[in-house]
Amino acid sequence: MTTVPAPIHSTSDPRMGLGERLHGWAVSVDHKRLGIMYIAAGLIFFVIAGLEATLMRLQLIAPLNDVLTPQGFNQMFTMHGTTMVFLVGMPVLLGFGNYLIPLMIGARDMAFPRLNAFGLWLFVFGGILLYYSWIGGDGLYGLGGAPDTGWFAYSPLTSKAFSVGHATDYWILGIMVSGFGSMTTAINFIATILCMRCPGMTMMRMPLFVWLMLTVAILVLVALPVLTGAQVMLLLDRFLGAHFFDPQQEGSVILWQHLFWFFGHPEVYILVLPAFGFISEIIPVFSRKVIFGYPLMVAATVSIAFISLGVWAHHMFVIGMPPWLNSLFAASTFLIAVPTGMKMFNWIGTMWGGRIRFDTPMLFATGFLVMFLFGGLTGIMLAVVPFDWQLSDSYFVVGHFHYVLFGGTILAVFAAIFYWFPKAFGRMLSEPMGQWTFWLLMIGLTLVFLPMHMSGILGMPRRVYTYQPGRGFEIWNLISTIGVPFQIAAVLLLVINVVKSLKSGRVAGPDPWDAWTLEWETASPPPSENFRKIPTCTSARPLWDRKHPEDPDSNYE
Repeated sequence: MTTVPAPIHSTSDPRMGLGERLHGWAVSVDHKRLGIMYIAAGLIFFVIAGLEATLMRLQLIAPLNDVLTPQGFNQMFTMHGTTMVFLVGMPVLLGFGNYLIPLMIGARDMAFPRLNAFGLWLFVFGGILLYYSWIGGDGLYGLGGAPDTGWFAYSPLTSKAFSVGHATDYWILGIMVSGFGSMTTAINFIATILCMRCPGMTMMRMPLFVWLMLTVAILVLVALPVLTGAQVMLLLDRFLGAHFFDPQQEGSVILWQHLFWFFGHPEVYILVLPAFGFISEIIPVFSRKVIFGYPLMVAATVSIAFISLGVWAHHMFVIGMPPWLNSLFAASTFLIAVPTGMKMFNWIGTMWGGRIRFDTPMLFATGFLVMFLFGGLTGIMLAVVPFDWQLSDSYFVVGHFHYVLFGGTILAVFAAIFYWFPKAFGRMLSEPMGQWTFWLLMIGLTLVFLPMHMSGILGMPRRVYTYQPGRGFEIWNLISTIGVPFQIAAVLLLVINVVKSLKSGRVAGPDPWDAWTLEWETASPPPSENFRKIPTCTSARPLWDRKHPEDPDSNYE
């Protein structure tokens, strides 16, 4: 590991024209640019998925509404779910990993920069392929048509008999291609974290975000190939006469469910664990305390990853599994609540007695704790088999997973944007606009998703394009739809904030939050090689040690 000072190159030259700048970004292998492009692409898909969700809420604002056709509604919830999971959550979180991991471990770049760029463009190509289905999905059968089988594409809906045309094929290929991109990125994360840490940075001195991304990368490599294999089997069914999922030819539709959910449940943790990483970095800085129980946080992370590979069938309680299997998967689902609860206690323990500053990142982090706790508790309720039998495929489930993935992951992503934007662009985001964004998003989130629990308990099934009046669903659907404008206003305010701050935001300096991890040691934005010379790490809070040589953390390790 060299300590020779490296030349500092500017990442952008103001004399360049727009074409040269775009070309520079397109051919870049710099992990920071790739990370920003990952995040930007994910946020563009976030807006698209939000528009799809808005159309669905408008359709359901009143019974017997006709904003969308039944076919159009099916396409909307399929594309919304697929987009949010594969084209929003994955790239945004991998983008943060790309940007932050080398900076946090004191490295100059990822282990395989070209493979890194290859992964990004695979993801972009996969996303375009999926959305091309709006144009080419019906092939020779007609004009356009997106996939309409739901984001988990159960058999036999995906068979040729029920999915005429090529929309489902675009779904398969788009997800498969972007999945290869995610796997290459995961390989890069693992190699970088294991092999390129700066001198002194042992595994137990790594920032918790890096630990969580290492765990996520391993989960991606274990879970995603299973989905890819299932998708290859589905392609063989559709084009070469195989019958893996055809019950009329001794195939099994249940086999698809097992294969899909073996990927699908760890995918939830792939989307949530990076959010845990953001929160674990933000809460200590704004509480002015070291993270409470660092070794326990690492142990809980590894435990969650391990247990998450053994809970997939809790999505399948209603298919009629033997009682012992129901009991086994119910028990494993309860078990995963233990390490997750440990993390909640550790975050609260970090805040307890701290000198808390409620700047915008901390506001979002606190909102995350509340919303994720609520989503987690409803998840435990769904682990009770008889309860799940009553509410499976109802709007209660929709409310539950939106509290986990929107109230959890998206709030944490907003926290991360406000926290690391100054590092990436050298400018501070507006604090008043940030606080308005937080409150608008919290109000919108609560109005949209909380009533879904009630409509689900009353018996409203998910994925129905309309409902009859007089069943008690009207008021809850009306409230849910009223919450949508609040969410739109929050996102618009964030966009305005970003544009305004890029033009005239307050200069951030290298360390605007008085933080302790290595990314705050270098300039904002960082030079192309990240550091003038490779830093050294003396504890889990190396910048604290530099700022407080009279009382460094290294004395207590």
